[in-house]
Amino acid sequence: MRYTALILLFAGVGALYAAEEQSREEQQRDTIRYGTETEINTLIQILKQENVAYLDNELVQLMQTTKNPSLMTNIWSLFGSRSQTGLEDHAIQVINGWQDNVQTVVLSAIDYLGAVQAEQAVAPLKTLLDAEEQRFSTAALRALGKIGKAGSTVAEDTAAYLMNYYTAKELPDESKQTIISALGGTGSPTTIDFLKTIAQDDASRAPLRIAALESLAQVGDSTALDAVMLAVHASDPTVRSTAIASLAPFSGPEVDSIILESFRDSYYKTRVAAAQATGERKLLSAIPYLRYRAEHDEVPAVKDEALRALGAIGTSETVAILESLFSNRKNTERVRFLAAEMLLKNDAAQYGSAVIAELDQAKRANFTSLYTGFRRVLVQAVTPVVEELAQRFLSSGTVEEKSMGLDMVVNNNFVALIPLIQELSTDKNGSLARKAQSTLEKLGQTVPQQPTVETVGTAAVEINKESLAAAVDAAAGIEEIENVENIENVEEIEKIEEVDNESPVEGSEPPLE
Repeated sequence: MRYTALILLFAGVGALYAAEEQSREEQQRDTIRYGTETEINTLIQILKQENVAYLDNELVQLMQTTKNPSLMTNIWSLFGSRSQTGLEDHAIQVINGWQDNVQTVVLSAIDYLGAVQAEQAVAPLKTLLDAEEQRFSTAALRALGKIGKAGSTVAEDTAAYLMNYYTAKELPDESKQTIISALGGTGSPTTIDFLKTIAQDDASRAPLRIAALESLAQVGDSTALDAVMLAVHASDPTVRSTAIASLAPFSGPEVDSIILESFRDSYYKTRVAAAQATGERKLLSAIPYLRYRAEHDEVPAVKDEALRALGAIGTSETVAILESLFSNRKNTERVRFLAAEMLLKNDAAQYGSAVIAELDQAKRANFTSLYTGFRRVLVQAVTPVVEELAQRFLSSGTVEEKSMGLDMVVNNNFVALIPLIQELSTDKNGSLARKAQSTLEKLGQTVPQQPTVETVGTAAVEINKESLAAAVDAAAGIEEIENVENIENVEEIEKIEEVDNESPVEGSEPPLE
């Protein structure tokens, strides 16, 4: 009888818990309506982390009425992070009245307009720049560059304005660099001569030359090649490495030859750039260079890029090299992890089992870092081969592994594992439960709305004592419940749960450590 009473009690508390969960969205709306600055800002951060938009209308309404700088800044930041339109008019109003607004509010409005590429903001931004208010110039230039991206209706006009602004004003290097980068983003051929002049000027500061080279690569016009080729031999190693990386969009045997020669450069970033360029171009003649760098380079970053380039080229020869590097247990963990990652990207069906075997071996040998690394690599794999591993993670893994298992299910559409995900959707770990619910939605499944019998006890622990007392009162009229009064606090319920949890489950597998 007492056990029946406990079940009914847990069910009553579970109903209260479900009601609280169902009202979470309304509570959040009340926070926006009546909350303090701190409470609303905390909610905004939660919305940003969860990447949800169901409170956007309420936030737009708040923006129309509030004068609180912190709230305005955080709302623009939230909308900008999702490129969500709807606040452009208010942001433009703030920019037009910049003299009457707090600096942080004006800057956040500028950043928002750039993030949503609001073409109607071009004129207000130009007016602000012409006012020569240094506090806002770099942010305004950056936003103007984002709005004037290649393909926009204002790209050519933006390019012309930025070049004129660069030459007509006395600007700090930060603003100059912002303009140069923005010019590349416009994709306009009219910027090439301007950018070449900066890239070829040995008297220019290295950051400006680097920005010019990167912008020339963005434009990608063949007339820019001579300036990039000249910079390959610059005395400054950072300019050289950027020039090599900027050769990727250009073609021709002369370009290939320069890239291969750059593997001999003593500056490691130049070798990194050479590896990146060969991977992007799938340059077969670079394979022996890449193998040598992957096996012998003293700088790990160079080895990394050489391995990635071998994976990007993806021929039988490069895959064989990667397999050799992965299989050799004398290699560093970093080399083996990246080699495994490249093998899985090229042929996950063939190499998935081999990586899982190394994962299990690392587990048996208690090589924690090796186990963790191979686990991270396998989570990204797209192949039916990892379904059994995903099932293992979901059923008996740690919280982190269960989360990884959910990622594997989404990546591979493992619908056979839906029952396990449904169990996790009511897990006592709230973050894991929410991720499981999101996973079910992505698989087109209905998310359970009520807590299960297995988790309702845990929900009771999380309910406050007033809710617990209410549940006890609600159950008092049922004749089968005896001695409910003796259950004075949550701790006694927990003790009963611990006894139940100690009972072994037949056929269960030991959990992963």
